[in-house]
Amino acid sequence: MLPPENRLRRREDFATAVRRGRRAGRQHLVVHLRSGAKDPHAPGESAPPARAGFVVSKAVGGAVVRNKVKRRLRHLMRDRIAQLPPGSLVVVRALPGAGDADQAQLARDLDAALERLLGGGTR
Repeated sequence: MLPPENRLRRREDFATAVRRGRRAGRQHLVVHLRSGAKDPHAPGESAPPARAGFVVSKAVGGAVVRNKVKRRLRHLMRDRIAQLPPGSLVVVRALPGAGDADQAQLARDLDAALERLLGGGTR
């Protein structure tokens, strides 16, 4: 589970990451990253932590499958959130095939997308 300070909750934050961020697509997911976004809701002058949110539509499967995919993605992102620059907004959108994918496939897709967005990969 992601710590509360690393969770993306507001609709505006999801929209900012998707509309103004960069995108990397893979077989089972699409990752949107908005680097270094300032959180107007955060008090203080310190750099806000990176935050992540997840979008899993009904196209992925029924409620049980969607919740399983969200749990897997949250678990994977928990280990990778420290790689992101402070203030980053990340939205991970599961594609219809994600319901049939295993943990290793989701991890490979997430790692490849994050590597591309953080400047490590080429098109």
